[in-house]
Formats: sequence, structure tokens, C-alpha cells
Amino acid sequence: MYTIILIIHSWLRWIALGAGVGATFAAVTWRPAAADVSKVSRVDLWGLFLIIALDVQMLLGLLLYLVVSPNMREILAHFGDAMKDSATRFWAVEHVTAMFAAVIIAHVGRVLARKARTPAAKRNRLIACFSLATILMLVGIPWPGRPGGRPLFRF
Repeated sequence: MYTIILIIHSWLRWIALGAGVGATFAAVTWRPAAADVSKVSRVDLWGLFLIIALDVQMLLGLLLYLVVSPNMREILAHFGDAMKDSATRFWAVEHVTAMFAAVIIAHVGRVLARKARTPAAKRNRLIACFSLATILMLVGIPWPGRPGGRPLFRF
């Protein structure tokens, strides 16, 4: 079970990252007309796709973190020692914090955009939140070569 969840989590990161880039790009290039604000736009669809990808990714990550990962079980059992090592600290704190922040900011951005009074305000809120969420995902991904790094693709 651990291996299956880990592989899905590893591959889904690319979908979530692509959705983050796509949602940010859609928000940047969106030019709403006043009459089109009530319609579902490309930026709304990209935003929904981003939220779905992030929520599924977070669910899988929490399963790994709290339930099935033997590495996390060991890290959490010796948390003080884990903080002294940059690789284990990345998994115990940095990865989780960056990804939780990305999920929260993406959700908040969609809510703030829905409550915006003008199309320009909606666009600005989406750009800010989607780009920040995407940056946080990039920071939190365990890139090869960094402490705690993993392969780009798991099989």
C-alpha cells in the first residue's frame, strides 16, 4: 500500500504543478469583459483543476505522513534528532509546511476572487494567490540534488 500511494503521490505532483502553472497563466492572460463575469471562464476551470489536484495530493500526502510511511514513523519517533539533519528536517517540516501553505493559499485565492467586486480585482487576486501557491509547490518539491531530494519520476 505504501509503495502504491507513494508512486501516485509522486506522479500527481506533476499534474498539480502543471495545474498551478496553467491556473497562473490563465489568470495572467484573462481579460474579462464586464458582461462575462458571471460565465465560467478558462481561469475558473484552471483554478478548479488546481484545487482538485492539490486536495487529492494533500490527502495522499497526509496518508503517507501520518499512516503508511515507515520513514515518517521513524522521523516522528525521533523528532529532535530529525531536526539536526537537513534531509529529515525537509520531510518532517519544510515539505509539509510549504505544501499546506500552497493548498491554503490556492483555496483562499479562489474564495477572494469570487468575492471580488470587479473583474480586475478578481484577476489580481487570482494572479497573486495562484502564483504564490505555485512558487510554494516549487519550493516544497523534493528536487534531486537537494537534501531529502527524490527522483523526478518513481516507478
